[in-house]
Amino acid sequence: MSIAERRRALGFTQEGFAFAVGVDRRTVGRWERGTSRPQPPQRPRVAEVLQMDLEGLDALLAAAQVPLKPEQLGSSADCGPGDTDEMIRREFLRLMAVAGALAAVPIDEADAQGGPDDFGRMNSHLWQVYQLSRAKHSVYPVVQSQLTALNDALRDGRAQTSALCIAVGDLFQLAGELAFDANRYDDAAASYSLAASASKEAGAYDLWACALIRSAYVDLSEHRYKQAADTLGAARRVALRGDGSLATKHWAAAVQAEAYAWLGDFDACEEALDEAEKVADLGGQVSNGGWLRFDGSRLAEERGARYLQLDRLDLAEAALKDALTLARLAPGHSFRRRGAVLADLAAIGAKRKDAEQVMHYGGEAIRLARASGSGYVARRLQTLTAELGSFGRDRRVAELRAEVGTLTA
Repeated sequence: MSIAERRRALGFTQEGFAFAVGVDRRTVGRWERGTSRPQPPQRPRVAEVLQMDLEGLDALLAAAQVPLKPEQLGSSADCGPGDTDEMIRREFLRLMAVAGALAAVPIDEADAQGGPDDFGRMNSHLWQVYQLSRAKHSVYPVVQSQLTALNDALRDGRAQTSALCIAVGDLFQLAGELAFDANRYDDAAASYSLAASASKEAGAYDLWACALIRSAYVDLSEHRYKQAADTLGAARRVALRGDGSLATKHWAAAVQAEAYAWLGDFDACEEALDEAEKVADLGGQVSNGGWLRFDGSRLAEERGARYLQLDRLDLAEAALKDALTLARLAPGHSFRRRGAVLADLAAIGAKRKDAEQVMHYGGEAIRLARASGSGYVARRLQTLTAELGSFGRDRRVAELRAEVGTLTA
């Protein structure tokens, strides 16, 4: 039996198996084709998901690993959905290596079309479309086209490299958001890393800090909480060199509170949340609606989620119910935002062994996840399933758990 056969026998799609293990789908594809193997730290989890011991896994891996034929090398048949993104990222990195040769050249009015200002306006528009779209993946083709155009502009030297780096630092963050929402963590991390490099090159500190914050979300999703906390500490320091009227440093503190909560550090979590709430002391426009959207309006649900992580259930429920009311009243009525709050309220019910609360909030969260196609809400629901096993033979809860499984698969 091969890895693929074992996966299918257990009812996993390739993407569902990748999510359960915590890797990108293309990584699973390489394992199944025998062109790579899980790293030693990954193997216990792979064996657990495949319901076998490590010796059995080693046997499967040995059977799968075969040398590629010469004609297979570089074949497009092995390309996954993120491979085009990888080529774009590599091309941009290559161009950055020769950025000194792409210094500003005079451009006349006829050549100005497609310059940094145009890219900035288009990026801003794409962020708005992304924010309002229920199906986030629908924005992907336009973002990929825009990334290609930016690479072409940098290669042709149509404008100052620093200005184009800002545009790329912006757009690669959106590309990372799309990958992250689709559970493609490797692609998301690569995009955020490149966004950080481009922003640093341009000396755009707030943009740089936001790329670091988004990178930390990948660490949080893959349970690297200490690494996330350290990255967010760096983001807070970078943000101090940026625009003090923006909310960047407060957003970094809000996300760092999540890392501290996972680490079980209540005092550090509270300090970070209190720092995040100082965003209310800022005047004017504290976010730009694009790569920086944090304005403190979601801090009630953030605080509730952190208390839930720390098992302070009464504090969590009060904060989350306030957040649910605010989410319903929010402009644009974010399905992603509301779904996350509902998933957390269902998790509180699970911890209390309250089946009615689980069914009420969990069922509504599942409906929102399906309506929006949001991988983010599905991931939040996935964290609920471990708690549902304690309900024994309650048929309703078992069916809810199965529905969550179909979302993540």
